[in-house]
Amino acid sequence: MLVKNWMSTPVVFIEADDSMQKAIRLMNQHSIKTLPVMQNDRLVGIVTDRDLKRASASDATTLAVYELLTLLSQFKIKKIMSPDPVTVQPDFTIEEAANLLRNKRISGAPVVDDKNRLVGIITKEDLFKVLSSVTGVDQRGIQFAFRVEDRPKAMMELTDIIHQYEGHVVSIYSTYEGVPEGYRHVYMRAYRVNREKLDRLREDLAEKATLLYMVDHRLSTRIIHVIN
Repeated sequence: MLVKNWMSTPVVFIEADDSMQKAIRLMNQHSIKTLPVMQNDRLVGIVTDRDLKRASASDATTLAVYELLTLLSQFKIKKIMSPDPVTVQPDFTIEEAANLLRNKRISGAPVVDDKNRLVGIITKEDLFKVLSSVTGVDQRGIQFAFRVEDRPKAMMELTDIIHQYEGHVVSIYSTYEGVPEGYRHVYMRAYRVNREKLDRLREDLAEKATLLYMVDHRLSTRIIHVIN
C-alpha cells in the first residue's frame, strides 16, 4: 500500500502571504486541520488549526470582535507557519508514513514528487481510512483474535477451520508486540460464517490456538477471554 493510493488530492493549500482569516475559512470549508503553505509554486511551510488557535488566543480575550476579525485579516500565514515541513514521497508505504507521523508527532505531511512538487497530503484521517479498509471493519463480519504458536502453517490451520464453517477470511494481520517468545497475536476477519454453528467453530479454533476474543460486528456481540 503506497501513499499515492491513499493521500488526499487535490491539495487544499494557502499562500504564505495569505491571511489567518483565509486559512480559517479554508479549514472550515473543507473540514481539514492542516494546510501546506506555498510561495512562488514552492512548498515553504505548513500551518495547522492548532497554529491558528495559538496565534489568536492571547488577543482574543482583549479585543472586540471587529478588532479580532481585523487582526485575522491582516496577520500573515508566513508569520505563524512551521517552515521546512516534514514531507513524504508518493512511493512511500503507508506504514512508513504512519511511522513518520508518529515519530515526528504531527497530524499530517505534504506529499511531494521527485521534483519537489506538491502532489497531495497524507493525514491521520487518511491512515484511519486505510485501517478501516484493510481490516474490513466497515463490512462487519466477525473478528477472531488468537495467540498462535509461531510455526509454519499455524495460521493456515485456523483459516481452514473457518472455511469449513462457510466463512470467507478477508483480512489477516499479526504482531509480536507484547507476546511471549515463540508466539504471535493473529487477528482474522471473516464474512458469511454460519452463525448457527458458531459455538462449535470457537471450540475447533481453540484446539489449534488460544482464542483471545471474538467480536461479531453484525450482531454487536463480544466474547472476551482473559489470558494471563
